[in-house]
Amino acid sequence: MEIGRGKTGRRAYALDEIGLVPSRRTRDPEEVSIAWQIDAYRFELPVVVAPMDSVVSPATAIEIGRLGGLAPLDLEGLWTRYEDPLPLLEECAALDQEAATKRLQEIYAAPIKEELIGRRIEEIRASGVTTAVRLSPQRTVQYHKAVIDAGVDIFVIRGTTVSAEHVSGRAEPLNLKQFIYELDVPVIVGGCATYTAALHLMRTGAAGVLVGFGGGASHTTRNVLGVAVPMATAISDVAAARRDYLDESGGRYVHVIADGGMGTSGDIAKAIACGADAVMVGSPLARAVEAPGHGFHWGSEAHHPDLPRGRRVAFGTVGTLEQILHGPSSVADGSMNLMGALKRTMASTGYSDIKEFQRVEVVVAPIQR
Repeated sequence: MEIGRGKTGRRAYALDEIGLVPSRRTRDPEEVSIAWQIDAYRFELPVVVAPMDSVVSPATAIEIGRLGGLAPLDLEGLWTRYEDPLPLLEECAALDQEAATKRLQEIYAAPIKEELIGRRIEEIRASGVTTAVRLSPQRTVQYHKAVIDAGVDIFVIRGTTVSAEHVSGRAEPLNLKQFIYELDVPVIVGGCATYTAALHLMRTGAAGVLVGFGGGASHTTRNVLGVAVPMATAISDVAAARRDYLDESGGRYVHVIADGGMGTSGDIAKAIACGADAVMVGSPLARAVEAPGHGFHWGSEAHHPDLPRGRRVAFGTVGTLEQILHGPSSVADGSMNLMGALKRTMASTGYSDIKEFQRVEVVVAPIQR
């Protein structure tokens, strides 16, 4: 598509711009499976919670695990900077909007304490749920030994944009292929948004790839950096890379996890329809009464010391984590009973599991407000 005489661009689609088409059969929602498995770990829900302080604490990570999902703890957040971050989380929720970014930068300027990394991981492991943590590519080399020594099950390397080839003249960049090869735990890495970037990340040995730039409702990356790839197209492109890498590698399957913009149950269904095996969810669970953000939501981009690319967003609370994931719902906007809605979508379109549902017919549909 011609943008101007000197530039062309490909038309890309957001999840809001597509719709799912029912097939010739329907099913009973109770007979639909939404389980997925990555490496040796099986989850009853295709949900990975966004590793943000406003959503994931050791307590909520344990509860999400008991409900069937996976919740990585952000090891660069308040839980590894402070012995007791609860008063600071309450302060973050009470901040005036104009002062929020500056105060968040001050709070997150405290150094990470390596001894707290092991303590938080052990707290989650003691509950018996699958334990996952997140580090940025910039801090992975520094802290990964403490993570592995503490006995983590799944390692998430998550940044706004993560590539298999980072060029830097200031410091030795993280060699993802060598790093993942030396680890004994499955690694999920991202974000990425293109076929080529995803294929390179898959070749590093990652067990899963995050698609998108994360943050969703709390992100301002498009405004600050101009970087944006609509999610329906991004997921579809990365799913194509997964298919081609499956052939290239002789059968190695890399899981695709949609990360960003999963605001409603409809978004989750459409992300999986485009090829995702699971979704990374933040804002819907920030509305839980157990969420440490007390109805507010922010990510690591919101307190970047030099160039914040996110904001603290007020969502309020609508119910418990169990109600948001499993219902019952008391609203009609797709923000509660997310998994019940996904099962009903799959049943209405005639599919019995996640892999089958990825074959559902999709159409381009005008956005309705």
